Amino acid sequence: MESIKVLFVSQEITPYLPETEMSVIARNLPQGIQERGKEIRTFMPKFGCINERRNQLHEVIRLSGMNLIIDDADHPLIIKVASIQSARMQVYFIDNEDYFQRKYTLADENKKFFKDNDERAIFFARGVIETVRKLRWDPDVIHCHGWFTGLLPLYIKKSFSDDPIFMKTKVVHSVYDNEFPDTLDKNFKNKLLFSGITEKDVDIVSQPTYANVSKLAIDMSDGVIYGSPNINEEVKEYVEKTKKPLVTFKGEDEYIDAYNTFYEKLVNEDY
Repeated sequence: MESIKVLFVSQEITPYLPETEMSVIARNLPQGIQERGKEIRTFMPKFGCINERRNQLHEVIRLSGMNLIIDDADHPLIIKVASIQSARMQVYFIDNEDYFQRKYTLADENKKFFKDNDERAIFFARGVIETVRKLRWDPDVIHCHGWFTGLLPLYIKKSFSDDPIFMKTKVVHSVYDNEFPDTLDKNFKNKLLFSGITEKDVDIVSQPTYANVSKLAIDMSDGVIYGSPNINEEVKEYVEKTKKPLVTFKGEDEYIDAYNTFYEKLVNEDY
């Protein structure tokens, strides 16, 4: 039997970004899943604060060069890669001059949330999908970490559901305690309208709050994981209402095995 293929997509991974609950899980989980006999690929955004020389990032020319159109504007997709030698794993980075060159991740030096974070999240999600298609690597499971990755489930289930690469893919969304303030751009919902996506599909983000963006990800996912012990109450209630397969918060000694079992059950449709 072929080994299960798991694609990890995270908004942060250590050592490229500082250690947080999410960045540590997104670093150790792929390694642990690979050690349990599965094939893995890992993606994150190439935020401008990531030191390319120190982390030995280099551009993958054969994967770069595509343009993604967001809100009628063209944005070139640049793919970079680095290796975490001790884990025998590669990390792919989604880069673009307009979106990912600034020296901060999601907020500026005054903690002010970037106005275009909505478009950055759209570009990131679509960039991951296009790169995986170019790699011709068909994941059985895509595990998304954090709200910034939360549009991947929408595109996989609506725009690329007939693509042979993703036809059988199960999507898992990990919710963390990483809310953003205020709301995303008020035109967010319209910017999401892409092949196969209707207004009704994205109605929930008419008011693009953290909770609603998370709900959209949950709606389009096959399973949900609580990555933090404390989850936004509104999101938690929503998850429980959906009755989707759920893994509640697990400590550092148990989450890798728990998630590994979860992937296997989803792929084998044991839920």
